[in-house]
Amino acid sequence: MPPTTHPHQTNSIVRTEQIDVKSLWDNALVKIELSITPANFKTWFRDTHIVSLEDGTLTIGVPSIFVRDWLADKFQSMILKTLREITPYVRSIEYAVLQRSDRRGESTKTQTINAALPLEDYYINKSDNLNPKYSFENFVVGPYNALAHAAAKTVSEKPGIAYNPLFIYGKTGHGKTHLIQAVGNQIKKTGKKVFYVTSERFAVDYFNSLQSGTANNFKDKYRQYDVLIMDDVQFLATKEKTQEELFHLFNALHDTNKQIVFSSDMHPALLAGMEDRLRSRFGQGMIVDIPAPDSESRAAILRAKAAQNSISLADDVVEHLAHTIEGNIRELEGALNTIMCQSQLLGRTLSIEEVKAIIKNSSRPRKTLAVSDVVDKVARFFDIDQASIYEKTRRKEVVKPRQIIMYILREDFQVSYPAIGKKLGGRDHTTVIHSCEKIKRDLKVDAELEEEITQVRLLLK
Repeated sequence: MPPTTHPHQTNSIVRTEQIDVKSLWDNALVKIELSITPANFKTWFRDTHIVSLEDGTLTIGVPSIFVRDWLADKFQSMILKTLREITPYVRSIEYAVLQRSDRRGESTKTQTINAALPLEDYYINKSDNLNPKYSFENFVVGPYNALAHAAAKTVSEKPGIAYNPLFIYGKTGHGKTHLIQAVGNQIKKTGKKVFYVTSERFAVDYFNSLQSGTANNFKDKYRQYDVLIMDDVQFLATKEKTQEELFHLFNALHDTNKQIVFSSDMHPALLAGMEDRLRSRFGQGMIVDIPAPDSESRAAILRAKAAQNSISLADDVVEHLAHTIEGNIRELEGALNTIMCQSQLLGRTLSIEEVKAIIKNSSRPRKTLAVSDVVDKVARFFDIDQASIYEKTRRKEVVKPRQIIMYILREDFQVSYPAIGKKLGGRDHTTVIHSCEKIKRDLKVDAELEEEITQVRLLLK
């Protein structure tokens, strides 16, 4: 006679066997890694693993109580949303504090958040794509972004009237997405129909509508909104058909006083491959820059982020971080996360010496190197003659290092495109823009290139 098995237990076993839980978490980690900063991913997800999946509850093993609490508080909705995109069987998540070598051992108290709670509490609303965490209330205003903040606030108070369109540009991690989504979230409170979309998503939607013969539905969809917010519009450069569709959409919305907001990583005048008529439309309202935060603003951001997470930072730690990390806001947040994690694991506040040691190997090179220094290091790394970088040659072994030099000068040192072109053999700024954009695209799919640039950056420290 077979042993008696509880019906609930039997169902659990059958359902779990149908899902490869390791592949499930591996796939989820890939998606999560693409959605957050490398520092955040390494700090909070690197040592996680699957413990079990039973009756729709996925238990994730974590290395400490601090990591458990941080994941539950800061990443719960993203983790659950990512898992449910892979399989709807996952309904809730629990965290078990376990060492990786003790996957079957006893766990400490777990923390569960039930997926049956209202989805709007955890998910980005699919009807408008707005993330509720982006608001004016938690946007740190400093001298570097005060003008952009003021313009965004004005638009949120008088949509379709003041600054239409609003065009905000700046490098990655300067707060553009936060600000334009804050506009959307604020206007949304008034009952107006708001829609946020990346330019890449817009292009894909348009292409799919052509393929399926539903172009009219596409037009109707985007013309129904009172406010259209488009992020990273620079990716539409060279996409002629999509640009044409955006041009007609712009006219349709603008003519009926509907608000349009754009973001880009550069001024519209520098968007190579963008039609002149679109560049003209971008400039009809307000164009405002968000440059890199100054040292004072970086300190204010660190204090605000620490306060939001109930963490106390000594003044000397804040000042050191603000002066050392000259990159974008995401790098500041990544450094802060690492410090908080280490502090919790050690059970005490870190000294300034310990903080210096933690960030020593993660900070980008300071902006004191000459262009010739960058050329020298890259030429040495790729074993080519420095002089060939400045020549007009298109030899493959020279083109790639030259493009990497342009990319690093722009990304790490914020050298202007015209200045880069002038320093590297008198090249036109559009050539520099093309080279930088090519490296950006290739980095998404070329792990070897990513490693090469990492090694070059280490040489420049």
